[in-house]
Amino acid sequence: MKAIAVVDQAAGTAGMRLVERPDPRPAINDVVVEVHASGFTWDELTWPPTWTDRLDRDRTPSIPGHELAGVVTALGYGTTGLSVGQRVFGLADWYRDGTLAEYVAVEARNLAPLPGDVDFTVGASLPMPGLTAWQGLFVHGHLQAGQSVLAHGAAGVVGSMVTQLAREAGAYVIGTGRAADRQAVLDFGANEFVDLENDALKDVRGVDLVFDIFGGDIAKRSAGLIRAGGALVTIAGPTEARPSDGLAIDFVVESDRAQLGEIVQRVRDGRLRTNIGTVATLDDAIAAFNRTERRKGKAIIRVRP
Repeated sequence: MKAIAVVDQAAGTAGMRLVERPDPRPAINDVVVEVHASGFTWDELTWPPTWTDRLDRDRTPSIPGHELAGVVTALGYGTTGLSVGQRVFGLADWYRDGTLAEYVAVEARNLAPLPGDVDFTVGASLPMPGLTAWQGLFVHGHLQAGQSVLAHGAAGVVGSMVTQLAREAGAYVIGTGRAADRQAVLDFGANEFVDLENDALKDVRGVDLVFDIFGGDIAKRSAGLIRAGGALVTIAGPTEARPSDGLAIDFVVESDRAQLGEIVQRVRDGRLRTNIGTVATLDDAIAAFNRTERRKGKAIIRVRP
């Protein structure tokens, strides 16, 4: 099969090559998926699991990419819940070869059925940002209707999902970004926009939940904006930023079939829209990754037409 492999981790996307690799075989409880579309996160080449194994040993040349939408072509021993020929989407395993390939072996529990009226490109754009937003808001942040959310990077791939899901849940959403992001943030449903470039964060007070994607100084300043009993939820790694009377939670997204089902249903009925940027073929993927000017939104590789 054709695949994109990381042959030089230190070189970033410039260290990726289009190669021929053996077709994967399913292990116990796996499925093999014919990949139709794959999502790619720009900084995933900095994530150790992309190029090491669970014992921290270098496994390059490795195939990156964690998000996929495609069709099941084979079942491993003991696999239940999915069938050959079924359309699926979800997250590939962190420490195994990923989804920038024509086929990938994935644990079946990491995948959910993809309805026939949802395009593969849309399906591949949902798992990482959708699950990250869902888990940060509802699993870790315990968001309730009537509460307020400060959503950082609200025009971005994750932040736009946070904004939409929080609004649908009945929260008041304050979205942050650069001045040029204002209209996009409001279009995704934020009640207010805060311009981080002009230090407007100082005018925010008493929010119930901060969803942080930046870490560092912004996380520390945001922690001081949380009312008693509130929470700072971050995907920027362990943080010293803590509310004076609340929780600080950093987490790594996990695949969840039920949550994927909730997310895709909201796309089907118009309550949630995706934030897709660059779309390229597998043959043109490396050139797309190495462009000086990148489009905003999720990068999607259409592995099959």
